[in-house]
Amino acid sequence: MVELALASDKTVTEVARDLGVSAEGLRGWVKQAKADRGQGRPGELTSTEREELRRLRRQNAEQARTIEVLRKAAVFFAKESDR
Repeated sequence: MVELALASDKTVTEVARDLGVSAEGLRGWVKQAKADRGQGRPGELTSTEREELRRLRRQNAEQARTIEVLRKAAVFFAKESDR
């Protein structure tokens, strides 16, 4: 669908209507395909970069949870050692 939209002389809306898909959905796919090819706007992330960002955010959240558990354990053991 994306290749058809990129190769066609028709607008994305016309191609989407011909294919029976959402124009906004196809427009988003075309935009992402252009970014993946290096034709996107400056600062626009490729699919690979988006996936890495998701992975790093998950990793960051996991590390934050681990740090919180370790902080609570340190407080607990500090109180225990004062007894």
